[in-house]
Parts: sequence; C-alpha cells; structure tokens
Amino acid sequence: MTSTNPKKILAVIGARSGSRGVPHKNIRDLGGKPLMAWIIETAKKSRYVNRVVVCTDSAEYAKIAKRYGAEVPYLQPPEVSEGTDFEYVRYALAQLKEKEGYDPDIIVRLMSVVPFQKAEDIDSCVEELLRHPDADSSVVVAEARQNPHKALKITPEGRLVSFMTGEGKGVEPTKRQWYEKAYFRANIVATYPRVLRETGTIVGNHVRHHAIPQERAIDIDSEIDFVIAEALLKEFGMRNSGDFV
Repeated sequence: MTSTNPKKILAVIGARSGSRGVPHKNIRDLGGKPLMAWIIETAKKSRYVNRVVVCTDSAEYAKIAKRYGAEVPYLQPPEVSEGTDFEYVRYALAQLKEKEGYDPDIIVRLMSVVPFQKAEDIDSCVEELLRHPDADSSVVVAEARQNPHKALKITPEGRLVSFMTGEGKGVEPTKRQWYEKAYFRANIVATYPRVLRETGTIVGNHVRHHAIPQERAIDIDSEIDFVIAEALLKEFGMRNSGDFV
C-alpha cells in the first residue's frame, strides 16, 4: 500500500473456516499459496486501500492472514461467520470503532475466494465511487458467460419453458447477439459506512460499476472451480510478483 490518499479506506476480507462445498477452501493451496493469500496481497498493492482486515472465526486462518500482511484484530463469533456479508462487515466496523475509535471513510468489501483480481480492479472501483458523490457504492462486475435470457425452468406440470418469460418458445436456441448483455457481481464493493447504517445493505440504492474480464472474476465455490483456477494459472501463468497475469 503506497497510497498518499488522505481518506481512511478499509479493505475487509471475509474468510470463515466453515465451507459446505470445499472444506477449508480459504487455506487450500492455489499456485503455491493459500487461496485467501491472493486477495490479501492484491489489497496490499492498492493505491487507495490503507488498511486490510481479515474477518475470520479461526485462529489458524488468522495466523495465515497475518503472515501475508493482513490485520486480524479479533476473531468473530460463529453467528457472525455464518451470517451474511452485511453482518460481518457491520461487525468489523463496530469492533474497530469500539476497540480503536477507528471509523473509515470508505469500506472495500473483498472476498477470499476470488483470487485473480488485480489491485487496479480495486482502485478503479474506488475511483468510480469517488467520481460520483451521489452514489452509495461501486461494484466490480463481469459479463455473464450464460445470459439469463437463455435460462430455462421446469413447470410443476413438467414443461420446459423460458425462465424469463415462462413461455415454451423461449426454449428454442437463439443467437447470443440478440440479447442485451448481462453482468454478475465479481465481489469487490466500495461503499460508505453510512450506507450500511441507513439502508441495512452494503450497496445501497445508487450503485455504480467497474467491469473486468471474466477470467479475473472466477469465484471458487466447488472442486470444479479449483480445477478451473489451476487451469487458468497454467494457461496464463503468473508474473514474477506472483500476480495473475
């Protein structure tokens, strides 16, 4: 973190020890280091972030997070770890305020399971928020590989219909360029503490965006995701710094 930015910008990374899909995925090896180490190192390279805190319920995870340069000022209780992103971010703000009197100007919510994002993705997200004083938040997104207009569902009667329209004619394949582009959240959010207090959400109502390539938005939630991540590393490699190219 080499920023001279006067604002207090806090990166909060969730890394709970429990995982239904892949046990202890946050500390599983990916490219020679624990999964959660990737986003910690990325946050540390941001030009804007000047504090990186990992929110975890595990002393083992805390030790690993500190090794890679993050702070772990407390261990969160199980009910917070098992809750929503909003709950662990709110808890982090409360703990830092109570114990240190620390109140950030901007919060950057990051996820330990999205390893290939770059510091420039974080910085662009923060810049988008700062460019729009009336915005509540800025979210990093990537174009969806599967457009929702192509999704299908099965009715109670067993008919296959379009998920969007409920009509059978939506089942017929159509050209991709006919659809409006769709995006999914890529798990970087820049927001303000007031948004959490006033709206009970992380993003609020007026949400800006910054788009990144699909390969930088991979979210590891299953064994197949690890296989894909390893394949991406093999295909694209890493820079000498250890970053994903």
